Amino acid sequence: MIEENVVLVDKNDKFIGLMPKMEAHQKGLLHRAFSVFIFNDKNEIMLQKRALNKYHSPGLWTNTCCSHPRNNESIISAGLRRLNDEMGFQTDLKELFNFIYKESFENGLVEYEFDYVLIGSYNNSPKLNLIEAEDWKWMSLDEIKKDVEANPNNYTAWLKIIINDFFEKFKFLL
Repeated sequence: MIEENVVLVDKNDKFIGLMPKMEAHQKGLLHRAFSVFIFNDKNEIMLQKRALNKYHSPGLWTNTCCSHPRNNESIISAGLRRLNDEMGFQTDLKELFNFIYKESFENGLVEYEFDYVLIGSYNNSPKLNLIEAEDWKWMSLDEIKKDVEANPNNYTAWLKIIINDFFEKFKFLL
């Protein structure tokens, strides 16, 4: 299997080049990413529990899906591709906001991402790709915020940042 490249960018999201995903995470270079949040009609968010084989943050709860766009792939197209790959369904997505974050992990990898937050709606159960996600559940935004505060070690770094720093952006949706 050939390793995918990530799109390296500057802090204004200007294209710099391509690099293998693992190398970019080893070197801690800024690259494009996206985080998808799927809401149901009860205004709950579909969370996934990352598979134990993931190269970082295995077994942690996170947003519905996340990944990196390919070169010349739109953020929305990339979100749709990975939503289908990880969770086994399609729905319309739209961009809510973007932000930059940097987080170092115990295994020496660094997430330094220009992260686009995408939202969509869906009311059914996903069909998990168990290589990507081992479990899923619906939780309200308030429940997630309270549980992130009480049990931060159960959640991915980027989900904690999004929930803690951008909580109000989601509240306008409800």
